[in-house]
Amino acid sequence: MKLLLHVCCAPCSTYTLDKLRKDAIDVSAYFYNPNIHPYREFKKRLHTLVEFAERNSLPLVVEREYGLTEYLRKVVFHENERCPICYDMRLKKTAQQAAGTGADAFSSTLLYSRYQNHALITQIGKQLAKKYGIEFYYEDFREGWQEGIDKALEMDLYRQSYCGCIYSEQERYDKKLQKKLRKAQKQK
Repeated sequence: MKLLLHVCCAPCSTYTLDKLRKDAIDVSAYFYNPNIHPYREFKKRLHTLVEFAERNSLPLVVEREYGLTEYLRKVVFHENERCPICYDMRLKKTAQQAAGTGADAFSSTLLYSRYQNHALITQIGKQLAKKYGIEFYYEDFREGWQEGIDKALEMDLYRQSYCGCIYSEQERYDKKLQKKLRKAQKQK
């Protein structure tokens, strides 16, 4: 099977790529992530992914245009639905790319993350598969979560601490602030 794998970052690709290759799947990668903020983060993730792809002989197609404006136009005033909108944006482009390049199926490294909604990703993936006449490949890669982290650390890959969007980044800092406030309250 020839699979086009949407990749969000190199660390999420470590276990995913190993598992797919172990299953004799011919994998190519596709980087399209208009949600990533700020631009420096986008560049850092892309740079790390390009290095990872080269080190692992992974064919990689990159959408280099920083698509934050398009992403924000779709999610502003719909912040509570931002993840489904984001999944749809990224998987749609991946399905189109896969169908246009003769792949048998498409999938995403989002399925590696414990923090992503697998049921929703699968639902959107299947809808897009039907629309574009290409199979959506689902596998629960979360079983390799720790193995992927260990490999990313071993390879000294840049590892980010949020999904990439500005809202996720805010939540990351808000959690730290909340923790600090709770600690300060306990010390009173």
